[in-house]
Amino acid sequence: MVAMAVQTIGFVGTGVMGKGMIRNLIKAGYTLQIFNRTKSKADDLIAEGAAWKSSPAEAAEGADAVITMVGYPKDVASIYFDNGIIDHAEPGAYLIDMTTSSPQLAEKIYQAAAEKGLHALDAPVSGGDVGAKNGSLSIMIGGDPEVAETLAPVFQVMGQKIVYQGKAGSGQHTKMANQIAIASNMIGVAEALSYAKHAGLDTDKVMESIETGAAGSWSLSHLGRRMLKGDFAPGFYIKHLIKDERIALKSAKAMGLDTPGLALSEKIYNELAEKGEENSGTQAIYKKYLSE
Repeated sequence: MVAMAVQTIGFVGTGVMGKGMIRNLIKAGYTLQIFNRTKSKADDLIAEGAAWKSSPAEAAEGADAVITMVGYPKDVASIYFDNGIIDHAEPGAYLIDMTTSSPQLAEKIYQAAAEKGLHALDAPVSGGDVGAKNGSLSIMIGGDPEVAETLAPVFQVMGQKIVYQGKAGSGQHTKMANQIAIASNMIGVAEALSYAKHAGLDTDKVMESIETGAAGSWSLSHLGRRMLKGDFAPGFYIKHLIKDERIALKSAKAMGLDTPGLALSEKIYNELAEKGEENSGTQAIYKKYLSE
């Protein structure tokens, strides 16, 4: 395979995560052509130099690489198939799905892309809105190793921890492991801070003590502080974590693996979503304990 230099990038999805990633790519000198279902959510990016395209297919046309960061597996399937990206990408182009999606769908995209001489990677991320904005995401890559290596300069603009995990679907499986770890951890963070509050402690001082010890985690230090401030704005939506948890539960079941912590987290978050919190950040799990 002859490596193709990447200069023009089609990017589909200008939401909380995609917006920061696009800005960093523009700053790095790449030419961006973007699409989002709601154009108004891309107006600021257009003003900053990104070219608007009217569909995922049009965003793929003329691009050396196409990056997708959308909501759900059904959205991923729609934009890649259904006369979408795969049918309109340039010969030899790189297709990078950074959505957290189904490992099985990642394998399907890889095969369909290969049949057309395209090179697909699944490269989901972790790090939330802060990581996307700061270019410090953790990126988990599945697909052909030589393709991952070729695209390293692009990934390095968006992330700090970039790890090739294995064949197609491996990036998504790794992200499922990440989400399983987060699921139970978020319960622990919310319960710990709720306990401290109910014990009449200064929760900021409690945070200072426990975040650097064995209990320390990204979720505690970053989302725990948002909980204490009553900041429940989405860095990562509850509705999207529920989606991820359900993918992980399905994959775990297929492997014969019991994941009770993951199941409990999905139950709690689903209850919050039913109470109207689906568009809140995942740290809104703290509200469950504030009401008790």
